[in-house]
Amino acid sequence: MGLEFTTGRLADTVSWARKYSLFQYPFVTACCGMEFMAVWGPRFDIARFGAEFPRFSPRQADLLMVVGTITERQAPILKRIYEQICEPKWVVSFGVCASSGGFYQNYSVTPGIDLVIPVDVYIPGCPPTPEQILDALVMLQKKIQDRDTWSQRNYEIQEWTKKQAEGTLAKR
Repeated sequence: MGLEFTTGRLADTVSWARKYSLFQYPFVTACCGMEFMAVWGPRFDIARFGAEFPRFSPRQADLLMVVGTITERQAPILKRIYEQICEPKWVVSFGVCASSGGFYQNYSVTPGIDLVIPVDVYIPGCPPTPEQILDALVMLQKKIQDRDTWSQRNYEIQEWTKKQAEGTLAKR
């Protein structure tokens, strides 16, 4: 009982620390980039959410911000960048073009990045306002604290499967 309580509290503390230290990798491809840059200004101050420092190496980031239109030629590159980010990793789909392909209904545009990589938070709008971006960060922070993001759930499933496999091997 005591060990489960301690590890549960430790997991809560780690989640709390993670939600206030988001190192983002901006994957900016289109006009939404202007609104994305506005959030870094003094008026909106993204620093109060612990997400002010962009990392331009995926190995130093844990938050992938996909901003703008993703074409079919860019999709494999986006997937490779996502795979290079260390666990746990989070993805925010920024704007209607990244979320659903936007008004580009043709063969060259990916109809949503969730067909390529898993997404934790979607930001609607064309382009989304800085207030929507900050709301999405708050939503992501809550998901990180509750350990309800795709990456964290996938890790828990893998751990559970590993324990189940070890348990069945021990019984034999």
